[in-house]
Amino acid sequence: MRIIGGEHKGKAIIPPKNFSARPTTDFAKEGLFNTLANQYDFSEISVLDLFSGTGGITYEFASRGCDNITSIEMNQVHSAFIKSTIAKLGLKGVNLVRHNVFDFLEICRLSYDIIFADPPYDMEGLKGIPDKILAKEILNKEGLLIFEHPAAFNFEKHPNFVKEKKYGNVHFTFFKK
Repeated sequence: MRIIGGEHKGKAIIPPKNFSARPTTDFAKEGLFNTLANQYDFSEISVLDLFSGTGGITYEFASRGCDNITSIEMNQVHSAFIKSTIAKLGLKGVNLVRHNVFDFLEICRLSYDIIFADPPYDMEGLKGIPDKILAKEILNKEGLLIFEHPAAFNFEKHPNFVKEKKYGNVHFTFFKK
């Protein structure tokens, strides 16, 4: 895994051997950030990264100048890795919260321009996660929820559906309020 763009472009991020998270592929991250770069000035937005795993999405936003990022990861090993990587890279404006995503959604009082959610693909109730996020007042009025999921799920009929982008086996569905 590596950082695709921005100040830290090309830096390798190597999780330890005992890591169970599935990082978003470099190919998929490149496609996603090419799309987002045409819509946003990263230095002016706030980002919530749910189910952070390796922290790859957080690092990409930070490398591109976003300095208002909240990264949520429950797993202790994953959180420790993200924390150490943030420190190694000297990333500013990243708030790492070691918490269960669903409990965090209940207590969160901030709102964000982009919410990125990449739950484990085998998580029970995966299809309902976008609704749980959209039901909370945490997405800014013109904000964007990006949900990473396997091909088995299709959200085209969802009332908040905007578009889906596919990069190999990675699918990103975009939602707006």
